Formats: sequence, structure tokens, C-alpha cells
Amino acid sequence: MNKLVFEFLNYLQYERNYSAYTISSYKKDVIEFLDFIYKDNIEVEDVDKYAVRDYLLNLTKEVSRRSIKRKFSAIRHFYKFLMLKEYVNSNPFLGATSPKPNANYPTALFVKEVEYILQENAKRTDRFMVRDQAILELLYSSGMRVSEICRLNIQEINFKDRIIRVFGKGKKERLVPYSNICKECLQTYILGLRKDLNAKSKNKTNALFLNYRGERITTRGIEFIFKEINKKASISVDFHPHTLRHSFATHLLEGGADLRTIQELLGHSSINTTQVYTHITTKVMMEQYGNFHPRGKKK
Repeated sequence: MNKLVFEFLNYLQYERNYSAYTISSYKKDVIEFLDFIYKDNIEVEDVDKYAVRDYLLNLTKEVSRRSIKRKFSAIRHFYKFLMLKEYVNSNPFLGATSPKPNANYPTALFVKEVEYILQENAKRTDRFMVRDQAILELLYSSGMRVSEICRLNIQEINFKDRIIRVFGKGKKERLVPYSNICKECLQTYILGLRKDLNAKSKNKTNALFLNYRGERITTRGIEFIFKEINKKASISVDFHPHTLRHSFATHLLEGGADLRTIQELLGHSSINTTQVYTHITTKVMMEQYGNFHPRGKKK
């Protein structure tokens, strides 16, 4: 690996506390860029606006606008690091703009759809129902990311006050509440199935959610669980782990919650990221208007 890339990845991990997933993405994007400029015999310190333009043109033929935006962000950060270490004198990506990505609003369920999913899954009779129900309830009542739920340990849950210490992106800490129903599901799971699964494992763990081997569950594991929930409970609603997070935020906003509060609960660093949920509620409002107002119905 290029020495500069190696230093950059160490910087992200040990000084910026970036997640393993983000570091892996940055590594891939930076290496792809270096491969591109090295083919034209351009060194890192010699990259100028013309090389950036050529790279952008090359990307537009291969990847989506959203991917270009992500790659530009990674490489811009890479050059920011190089300037910090005085390996280069300027950041050629600082003034460069990537194409604006097409609007891609998150999908949220109606309240009745979420209730239907929870009710149908609770009817299952297999032993893993209690764990899966606890995951569903926690995702919807807290708005946590799937990765955050995978990293969650038992000692980070305050059952008395119904508060969870969550370590989000960049290991930023926040406190999120959860519902009484979720509390009951978690306690049932912890005192029953989790206790049995942990006893089976050679390496005891504080992880809240365990797989069938008694090991900490992974994001891929939760994706598999959701596929199994769809099969076992015969649920007719199309939903994914992140759908419940989007539904959490949307239903709070529709209920009158302040956007800043929702930003804090979701762990967004910028209010602009949270702002996307206002588009979802506006869409729902227009649908309701079109369906029920006598002058709003389509001819």
C-alpha cells in the first residue's frame, strides 16, 4: 500500500476515531484516485484542477452522482491530511464541485404498517422470536442505526430511566430514550434467550444481541434476521432495518416534534441531514389532501 495512504488510514482510525466501514470506503476511493493519476505519470503533489476535471469526467462514465460526491469527499479529506503533514502545498479538491446527486428521500412506513409488522412477528412460536421482536421494537422506538444496535452492550442500557448510551459515527456519544413496550421485550430477551445463548458461547460477551452461536450480532446478521422475519411471520409489507429508523423520525415529525430534537436523537451532525424528513411528511400531507379534500381529488 502507498505509504501516504497508510498514514492517512492510521490518522482516520487513531486521531479521528472513524468507523472501520468509513475507513474501508476512504481507502478504496483514495487508492482508485491514485491509480488514475499514476497512469498519467502524475504525482500526488502535482495534481491540479485539470487532473481533477479529467478524473471527474472519468467517474461520470462509470458511477452515479451520489458515488462521485462520496469519492470527492474522501479525496478532499485525503488532501486535507496531506496539507496538515506538509506533504503538499494546496488541496486541488478544495474548490472542486461534484455533480449534485438526484434527490433520494428515505422510505418510511405508516404507523399502522409498523404496528402490523410488530403484531405479526409477535405471533411466531420459534425461540428466536423474542430476540427479533426486541430488535424491531428497539429500532422503531429509539431510531438507532443498525450498526449502533450491533455495538450495543447491556451495561449501556438504563432500564430504570429507559435511556440508552449510544456511540454513533466517529464514536460520538448521545442518549436516546426507548418505549415501555421495548423495555419489556428487552428484559424478556435478556433473562431468557440471551442468557441461554451466552451460556453456549466459549467467549462470554457483554453484547446485547447475540446470534445462534452466542456471538455478537453483525449488521449482515440483522439483515438476514429481517429476511427470516418476513418468511416466518409472512409479513406483506416491504421493509428493511433502516426503514424503521426512517419511520421513527418521520412519525416524530408528524406528531409535532422539533427538528433539532430529532437531529439529536438520530445522531446527525448536521441539521441538513435531518431536514430530508420534512419532504416525506410534505408528501404524506399532499396525499392526504388529495384523498380526502373534496376539491383535492383527481378527476
